[in-house]
Amino acid sequence: MRVVHHTEYFVWFEVARTELLRSLGLPYTEIQRRGFNTPLVEAFAQYKAPARYDDEVEVSIRLGKLGRSSIRLEYEVTKVPGGEVLCTGHTVHVLIGQDGRPAPMPDDLRVRLTQGVSS
Repeated sequence: MRVVHHTEYFVWFEVARTELLRSLGLPYTEIQRRGFNTPLVEAFAQYKAPARYDDEVEVSIRLGKLGRSSIRLEYEVTKVPGGEVLCTGHTVHVLIGQDGRPAPMPDDLRVRLTQGVSS
């Protein structure tokens, strides 16, 4: 069908999230070094138009909600050039400690996230 498979959007979300955290000085390795993990607990995508093979796309990411131990990130995938919206979506991640239970987000992480992922 020459259309990008729907699951590829979640890979693009993950790449955007990884690069965002790295740009904030919070690569996953640093979060893990501090004794935390951030499992995905919810993922959603709404497909608006197809991406086709060889299309160039851009993924925008912003903070949707920052809870006591969770973060919701919102994504928009657009076609470049032109800016046609292909997909919107979100993921929710929970900060958990080494015991596997939700952990309060440290203040310095909260500050970096709110300053670096503003709407």
